Amino acid sequence: MDYVFVKDSEGYVFKKLKSEVTADEKIITEKEYMKRSGLAFYQKEFEHGGARENAGRKQKFGSPLKFQIRVTQEEKDFIAYAREHHLSYSSMMK
Repeated sequence: MDYVFVKDSEGYVFKKLKSEVTADEKIITEKEYMKRSGLAFYQKEFEHGGARENAGRKQKFGSPLKFQIRVTQEEKDFIAYAREHHLSYSSMMK
């Protein structure tokens, strides 16, 4: 099985059988494939002993600043109304 590296008309690169290459795909070198796919970066990065130090995801603050909830349009309108008129939920509950 003879594999080649190809780039399609939209610029995407992939490896496929030479017999499956279509007319709109261009055969490229392995070096260009590695560069365009981003695999060259990972290969170079991990040759030096893995990911860089402290590369993990970190939480910036103790509590999230923004969160999302799913609400109906009626609830969304009420929340907008309450914000416009500066309604305090805690004072209303007393």
